[in-house]
Amino acid sequence: DILSEHPFIKVVGIAGPGDPLDNEETFETFRLIHENYPDLILCVSTNGLLLPEKIDLLEKYGVTNITVTMNALDPEVGAKIYQYIDYHGKRLYAGKTMAETLINNQLKGIEMAVEKKMLVKINTVYIPGINDSQIVEIAKKISSMGVYIHNIIPLIAQAKFAHLKPPTVEEKLAMQEQCKPYVRQMSHCQRCRADAVGCLGKDI
Repeated sequence: DILSEHPFIKVVGIAGPGDPLDNEETFETFRLIHENYPDLILCVSTNGLLLPEKIDLLEKYGVTNITVTMNALDPEVGAKIYQYIDYHGKRLYAGKTMAETLINNQLKGIEMAVEKKMLVKINTVYIPGINDSQIVEIAKKISSMGVYIHNIIPLIAQAKFAHLKPPTVEEKLAMQEQCKPYVRQMSHCQRCRADAVGCLGKDI
């Protein structure tokens, strides 16, 4: 039993596979943990598409920390980032309607989570040449909504962005400095593996 061997572990998070809010196993896992280990902090990482309709279920099963990955506020920029979304049985391909659906749901879900006194973190992937202009705007917007912290993550150059150069450490720090006046910036992200167990920098 991980908890008996490592009693310092206080948080359980689910960040996949795919978007966890689209998997029934996510909610069954949270239910079982909440019933058997009520003192553990439960968190979920999501793209936010289904957050408005799943927020009550997350609250029911004791999830108190929500991370939403939000990479654009402008649908025109969002359409350059996301190839498609699967929403209520339909696949919406890249375009303004697709991006507007995602962004509107993200904002609504964030608003609802804050209203429920959940701790909300926003992850933003810094994609040079694509969403540079969006990141400070995201910081301003989420600050006005009561989000706790903002985590700027450098792009991993792969898939459709394999040809792009990730931001340098200096560029990331400069972007954080621009965002700091609006919302607290997270500086200790370790890009945890999906099956990580342990504490920051000490995966067991």
